[in-house]
Amino acid sequence: MKKLIVTIFFALTGLAFASVLSAQTIPEGYEEVDSLVYRQVAVVDSVLAGKNIFAVLPSKAMGDEADVNVRQSQEIMNSMRAHVGSNAKRTMNGYRVRIFFDNKQTARNDSEATLKRFRSLYPEIVAYRIYANPYFKVTVGDFRTKSEAMELLTRIKGAFPSAFVVKENIEYPVVDSENAVIVDTVKVLRPVK
Repeated sequence: MKKLIVTIFFALTGLAFASVLSAQTIPEGYEEVDSLVYRQVAVVDSVLAGKNIFAVLPSKAMGDEADVNVRQSQEIMNSMRAHVGSNAKRTMNGYRVRIFFDNKQTARNDSEATLKRFRSLYPEIVAYRIYANPYFKVTVGDFRTKSEAMELLTRIKGAFPSAFVVKENIEYPVVDSENAVIVDTVKVLRPVK
């Protein structure tokens, strides 16, 4: 019999706490399966996201009651602009779903067709087609966690049955403020059929 470590998630004010129970054996007639758990992301104030904070400071000229003046050298402002500009295309370790991987003579055309088909079915999900000698590859999505990539995999598996999750450098994913949840995979017990 297998050993099982059960992880239970408690959501409290947007924070997730994990509690691990002691290892137990799986009871007769049950099996261990993966299950998806959705938990809320902590609320983030994004009013100033992407804005120049110095342009929104209160000033009497704009009709505010007080003036806020920030005195800094032009070198600091130039340095900050350079830093932001140079990090615009930074990548991070993450996960994607590979929907095509081949090196046959028809792989170039097949990868283009796969990319076109995916973009028509899922226009809201980013897709990448690359050539790494000798393979043509099509990967989709930018996910911080494997659980997020697994959610997409289960969603597209019917249309792309050979798809699988891969670890890659990804673009920084956009935070979805309308559906702010994190998806995790946990092990649960289910009666054997």
